[in-house]
Amino acid sequence: MKVLIARLNHETNTFSPVPTPLSAFGDRGPDYGPDAYKANKGAVTAMGAFIDLAESWGADIVTPLSATAYPSGPVDAEAYRSMCRCIVDAAPGCDALMLDLHGAMVVEDTDDGEGDLLERLRAACPGVPIAVSLDLHGNVTRKMVDNADIITGFKTYPHTDMYEAGQLAGRILERMLQGGERPALAWRQLPLMTHTLKSSTHAPEMKAAVARAIEIEKQDGIDAVTVMAGFALADIPAPCLSVVVVGRNQALAQWAADSLAQQIWSRREGFVYASPSLEDSVGRAKALAETAGEAQEGCGNPDGPVLLLDHSDNCMSGGTCDTMDVLQEALAQGLTDIAVGPLCDPEAVDALFKAGEGATVTLPLGNKRALTSLGITKTPPVLTGKVLRLGDGEYVISGPTYRGMKCGMGRTALFAIDGARIVVTEKTHEPWDLGVFTCMGVDPASSRFVLLKSRMYCRPVFFPIARGFVECDSQGVTSSNYDLFPFSKVRRPVYPLDEAAWPDTIPAHAAE
Repeated sequence: MKVLIARLNHETNTFSPVPTPLSAFGDRGPDYGPDAYKANKGAVTAMGAFIDLAESWGADIVTPLSATAYPSGPVDAEAYRSMCRCIVDAAPGCDALMLDLHGAMVVEDTDDGEGDLLERLRAACPGVPIAVSLDLHGNVTRKMVDNADIITGFKTYPHTDMYEAGQLAGRILERMLQGGERPALAWRQLPLMTHTLKSSTHAPEMKAAVARAIEIEKQDGIDAVTVMAGFALADIPAPCLSVVVVGRNQALAQWAADSLAQQIWSRREGFVYASPSLEDSVGRAKALAETAGEAQEGCGNPDGPVLLLDHSDNCMSGGTCDTMDVLQEALAQGLTDIAVGPLCDPEAVDALFKAGEGATVTLPLGNKRALTSLGITKTPPVLTGKVLRLGDGEYVISGPTYRGMKCGMGRTALFAIDGARIVVTEKTHEPWDLGVFTCMGVDPASSRFVLLKSRMYCRPVFFPIARGFVECDSQGVTSSNYDLFPFSKVRRPVYPLDEAAWPDTIPAHAAE
């Protein structure tokens, strides 16, 4: 048996000014052939699970591509075509296709990156089973459903079950290859654009939806149930939540999808996040820091720092990682001893390296990327400080998400100004781990405040050292304030953009 296994992941924020060329996929571009295999063998990715399963079957494995990039703007059209060609050209002659995709890829010339790829694969390999594992934030489309046999997705956010989601898809495929019937695939989409902060599987309504999905999976005839929260920062027809079910017969699978979708729709208010003003958020952080002997729920150290989570400039949703609003407001309100990072400003890094360790430097920092899609241009503040340390920005993740993975922030400088120590990097980077600070000699646990450009992925490692956290909206391209975004392609009406008299049952037009 010959099995094709490939990975192509990108979550596209169509409002992001950060480009997505071929070189954005991986450290120096995608991995191909044997390198794609090596990059995922033993990894906690869906592709890693696919490899383990195929090897247990004794299959001949073809791995044409492994390509994943940080969320950013639309993928370069030629880069997308070249990666798709790599997969499609390797597919003929294979007995099964197993794909680790994201589900929310937008390309410069198509809104449905995954759907177009699956359509091409179906045409190239008619009748060959196609199993797909998606990110929880996938924007599922009709084309994706029509051209795949099996679709599963993550049940955690922050994502810690990528391997398990791939393993589930692979097990269903295994039964099919052993002579079982082709599974039934059902899908129900809601006119609901969720806020990413409310798609956390610790948030009450998302937690309840996933719990119900797990319950339904235990029923005879149901193989997989996934709540796809969607990624609303993509200006496409339906960047919306949907439910995907794999079952033994179509009627049962559709019932499961419809019933879970109805539960979610009846509680739709719980998927909407209202951002407080930045002034109020920073004021709350200041008050938390003055509360002694008690940690906020979810945090583990009563004597630790207060976390300022700048969720509006999160690179894992396409943020520029360079807005300065939160730091400026914090300093204006008198906050001190703030550890900040990572802040992406390659121009400033170059200047700090040229100055050298120990030098006092005055330079414009941050706010370099114009947010033209939002009609926002920020002015870089001119700051004076000392270059405390220079480094390569490399560390190894110790937390549960991608544990053991080596990360690089590019050349990195620790710049100290009055009230804050700032980790300034060449590359946008999610604060996966305490290592973003410790690799530069900073102990975040001993700071009074820690400012992170993060929504979720920081939480497993930073919450245990913190006394509390506050979510801050800096009016960036990953803001939870949908009023900032000039949506033009989204099919209307949609909740919560439109103040319509919404019915208690899902509107009929939401079936596609």
